[in-house]
Amino acid sequence: MTEVTCDCIGCEIVKIKDLIRQTVWGAHAHGIVVGISGGIDSAVACSLCCKALGPERVLGVNMPVSSNDPADHDDAEELCRSMGVELITVPLEEVRSAFLAAPHITDTPILRGNIAARLRMTTLYNIAAARSLLVCGTSNKTEYMIGYSTKWGDSAADIQPLLHLWKKDVFLLAKELGVPDSIISKPPSAGFWEGQSDEGELGMTYAELDAALISLERSGGIPANPIEEKALGFVKYSMHKRVPAANLLTT
Repeated sequence: MTEVTCDCIGCEIVKIKDLIRQTVWGAHAHGIVVGISGGIDSAVACSLCCKALGPERVLGVNMPVSSNDPADHDDAEELCRSMGVELITVPLEEVRSAFLAAPHITDTPILRGNIAARLRMTTLYNIAAARSLLVCGTSNKTEYMIGYSTKWGDSAADIQPLLHLWKKDVFLLAKELGVPDSIISKPPSAGFWEGQSDEGELGMTYAELDAALISLERSGGIPANPIEEKALGFVKYSMHKRVPAANLLTT
């Protein structure tokens, strides 16, 4: 179990930088592409990639849809400008709308958000393939454990440098790495619909969720209170997102 403290932030950054370098050079790639949403996870991931490879080997891609706050794009631009990273913008609303207009396609707020996440994955891998880059994921351990991601969408990546870190640890790294306050202070949001927030959708704060998941990990999955029971439900119902597809292959 990894928990970052103020005393070991520097060591954690070194470990993640080594992981990024080894993965990129091991794949004989030219660098990394990161989807920059304007949120804290992508900001921390981008910063770590810059420290590991240099900003000239990092490409940021902002992929807005109509439900995204325009201020998020401004934050993405400010972040990349401050780090010396090239940022390109690929608007995806027209593509998503065309997909939703096709026969037999169901449109709900959640499914619409899932489509956006998978379109972003397709976009990042197209750019990565054309430029010999690897795709950097931005998922953290808190989101991973409760399945707060889109299968084959934002969960798809060649490297996940934050996957071992709780959300609270991502905030610690953000402050250490100099991520702009405008990004650190904003409510985390997947941008699935206007006004959507992660904590509002989950029904608890990330601080409560982190505490519950850490307690469950230490107790062997035995909940001690209603918040832990709810968190355990998230973990159980999202198990399919953390295991390979069912198959009969033998090795």
